Amino acid sequence: MTYCVGLCLKDGLVFLSDTRTNAGVDQIGTFRKMTLFQKDGDRFFTLMSAGNLAITQAVKEILLQGQLLNGKNLWTVSNAHDAAVVIGDAIKQVYERDHEALEKAGIDFNCNLIFGGQVKGERPRLFNIYSAGNFIEATPETCYFQIGESKYGKPILDRVLSFTTPLNLATKCALISMDSTLNSNISVGLPLDLLVYEKNSLKADKLVTMDDSNPYYKMIHQLWGEKLRAAFNSISEPSWSGAHKSSAISAPAKKMGPIPIHHQPPKAKATKSTKKVATKRPTKRANTKRSPSTTKVVNKKKA
Repeated sequence: MTYCVGLCLKDGLVFLSDTRTNAGVDQIGTFRKMTLFQKDGDRFFTLMSAGNLAITQAVKEILLQGQLLNGKNLWTVSNAHDAAVVIGDAIKQVYERDHEALEKAGIDFNCNLIFGGQVKGERPRLFNIYSAGNFIEATPETCYFQIGESKYGKPILDRVLSFTTPLNLATKCALISMDSTLNSNISVGLPLDLLVYEKNSLKADKLVTMDDSNPYYKMIHQLWGEKLRAAFNSISEPSWSGAHKSSAISAPAKKMGPIPIHHQPPKAKATKSTKKVATKRPTKRANTKRSPSTTKVVNKKKA
């Protein structure tokens, strides 16, 4: 598994990815999830991938070779939206080639990408591209995308990040998001690839690969844990008696009453029937034995 996060902000873009892949607890490898495309003075793109490694590598190879897809590739498109369309077409090409064999092997076609960058003359843009080749674009209201193990690092992004967040502050936020994920999920691991792209630069000025020896990452990892514990300990404990109004936990909800408690019903007492059931006496059969004289007469008639 993996974790990648991309931020689209007023001043530029931030990309962060881990490098761990695994196919079980005893098959762990290191593969880069981030790929960079640069045409000097004209365009700069970043691609991060999650999902089936063979599929994502096949898609990246098509893009790196500059294969024309519907007459276009990343080096010739006129804007970042068309570049996202090219990547979607590359995914579809790999799907047409491999999906039948994958289905026979019982393997899902799993490919999820974050793609972003800038073409000269337009603003920086960020896209989340899915396995079907379709995609969505980040907006000022939803200014980040995550792929892979996203749930552990999402709370800090939601609490801190906005479209106007400065790049340095956003970089710190992304690293805390990654550290929270690393702390809770063994399928995400160091080293990390970090790129901070400044608007209109059209190049990778701030690019670094970080491991546990990186001074800033070590500081983030240590201080974030310490500050979380300090913040946790500074919060008042709940007051069940209501003595402290600010921490009264037993105050009733406004829109719903307390949850009912169900008790075991009492055992039902067995009731005796007072009605007498009438019983039918067996009827006596009539004696059907014939006298000897009658029997003789019958026998004579039969003869």
